[in-house]
Amino acid sequence: MAKFVIDVNLPYFFSIWRGPDFVHIRDINDEWTDSQVWSYARKEGATIVTKDADFADRILLAIPPPRVIHIRFGNLKMRDFHRVISQCWDDACNLSRRCRLVRVFEDRIEGID
Repeated sequence: MAKFVIDVNLPYFFSIWRGPDFVHIRDINDEWTDSQVWSYARKEGATIVTKDADFADRILLAIPPPRVIHIRFGNLKMRDFHRVISQCWDDACNLSRRCRLVRVFEDRIEGID
């Protein structure tokens, strides 16, 4: 069972998000609505990783699961995106174990419980 559901708005070919702990919505159904993604992640007890603010807004009104890791930096070249995520991914995951929402910025990570 995957621990993380990677939303369609994030890079598909990304080495950090490969392996049994990750499932990409593109591999399930890339036409799912946010509600369908939410329901799937909730049922699986997984964390949604997304750039979509709708998930971050929704988790503020809900009790996990799912949890949400919201990537909040703008458009970057793929190598810069990879560099930023690589540097902070472990910290974001650790914080996500305690917080229902983790916001990842280029220069910081915030957890909201």
